[in-house]
Amino acid sequence: MAQFSGKTALITGALGTIGQTLVARFVAEGAQVVALDRPGMEESASCFAGLPAPVRYFGCDLNDLAATETAVTRLCAELDGVDILINNAAFVVNKPHEAFSIEEYETEVRINSSAAFILTRACSAAMKEKRQGKIINLTSLTLTGHWEGFVPYVASKGAMYGLVKSLSRELGHYGINVNGISPGAVLSDAEFRHFGDKAEEYDRWILERQSLKRRILPEDISNLAVFLASAQADLITGQNIHCDGGW
Repeated sequence: MAQFSGKTALITGALGTIGQTLVARFVAEGAQVVALDRPGMEESASCFAGLPAPVRYFGCDLNDLAATETAVTRLCAELDGVDILINNAAFVVNKPHEAFSIEEYETEVRINSSAAFILTRACSAAMKEKRQGKIINLTSLTLTGHWEGFVPYVASKGAMYGLVKSLSRELGHYGINVNGISPGAVLSDAEFRHFGDKAEEYDRWILERQSLKRRILPEDISNLAVFLASAQADLITGQNIHCDGGW
């Protein structure tokens, strides 16, 4: 029997490179998966059509925190709760810190970390009643300070780490685990679009800094997420585990 049979998993940022892999892996492990991403992206969600079980697409604007909390609270009531919450959604802009307006800074923080707080609050109510649940926040290797031009993004990921540490203490009383995954430089199509003709140079730069000399794949992140959501990790909480090839 698949290990997450009878469990419901809510995965945010579901249409991104890591998100799609997370959705596919949790479906394969027997979970009923709700894939959350931006409203109006239902056509793009057709990428889940070939999976062995149906995936419910849930359009939600994480930049609107009040609407997000209302919508996800209703969703949890409809589903009789969410057992696994993966806060994967992220928005990133690269430019010098002085070029960011206050509004731009606050938008990244809202989408990348404040929304995770709202989602956790909405989903943890049913988890408390069940006395169990797994919450996984995606943090970032950028917290090590090796990149420039991502100040709002790095700040938001630092907040995600703070949520892991503080919420694991509060929610641990109810048997709920809260952990973080800090991915390294995951190989993706977006990387090639962003760097263009410098993509190969960037690839070499990454491998020079990793201890293990192969690029990190989305599957590497989903493998760790499945472990943290499983019964094998029942006594692991408050941790931020790096999957970065030994940076």
